[in-house]
Amino acid sequence: MQPIGMKKRKFFIRNMQAVNHLEIFLVSAVASILVIRGFLELTGYPELGDDDLHIAHMLWGGLFMLVSVIILLTFLGKATERLSALVGGIGFGTFIDEVGKFVTQDNNYFYEPSVAIMYVIFILIFLIVRGIQSGWRYSQEEYLMNAIRDLEEIALHDLDTEEKGRIQKYLSESDPDNPLVAELRDVLDHTDLVPVPPRGWFRRLKSSLRSLYREITSLRRFQWVVIICFLGQMVASFLYVIKLVVSEQSGELSFVDWAQLASSLVSALFILGGIACIRKSRLIAFQMFERSILISIFVTRVFVFYEEQFGAIVGLIFDLLILLALRFMIEYEERMLIENENL
Repeated sequence: MQPIGMKKRKFFIRNMQAVNHLEIFLVSAVASILVIRGFLELTGYPELGDDDLHIAHMLWGGLFMLVSVIILLTFLGKATERLSALVGGIGFGTFIDEVGKFVTQDNNYFYEPSVAIMYVIFILIFLIVRGIQSGWRYSQEEYLMNAIRDLEEIALHDLDTEEKGRIQKYLSESDPDNPLVAELRDVLDHTDLVPVPPRGWFRRLKSSLRSLYREITSLRRFQWVVIICFLGQMVASFLYVIKLVVSEQSGELSFVDWAQLASSLVSALFILGGIACIRKSRLIAFQMFERSILISIFVTRVFVFYEEQFGAIVGLIFDLLILLALRFMIEYEERMLIENENL
């Protein structure tokens, strides 16, 4: 029986930096697949082994994932977590690259839908982790645990002003009646900070783009340029799907064809909705455009990968670049809205 006054311990405490590790994991996994496929194509698909043995690269993937787990369980620190995500992503990509052998009777590595299967798996991993991270509000215990985790930088004498601010935010969301919160605030107040590292190229680039975007948005024709760009993207998407449908030798639309047409139509409706409200609110319009791109990435591209395999990567990269641009524009518009409200 649980003693009176004791709270039930929460088993799973979410890591607020998990999405950053997920990005490293997915990028390294996708990169490993592309490197392996490219290497095998250039070298004529060599095999390791002899007449009796065949050492599949799936085994190397398992080895990399094992190394990732050992690193994560053996060493402490954020750098270790990032390294583990990198090594684990390489291992998972090397492993899942042979999915065609897992799902076919004849162990067919070149099974055509295998690329679409890999793509769906990556999407599911992304959605599951994002759902876990943002599916419900963080508890006071989770804020406290993440604050304690970030305080590792004090032991390494590597705590800067930005990291201190993040820890203070976590502690402000923690249970104020917990005596540990006051103790940690005291430790934080008496800690010598290191200078904030010079801004890296990415942050400098982002600052430059923000200034450039501010100048571009002041132009009278900015909205028309955005409208034309997304109308062009919508038309190009429809023409691409129509081309695939027309090229069908049977003359009848398959389920994949109908799925591409339907998802492209839904994506187009969001684009038209964004165009309709761009004069009233850029933020709402950009959010509508973002939903359109997300539908393209998470739905339409699945079926495109099914039909074109690695040939669909170019279109995916194009969608991702548009999504990055929209995320940047949405972030800027939200910041401007907050600033205007505070005036």
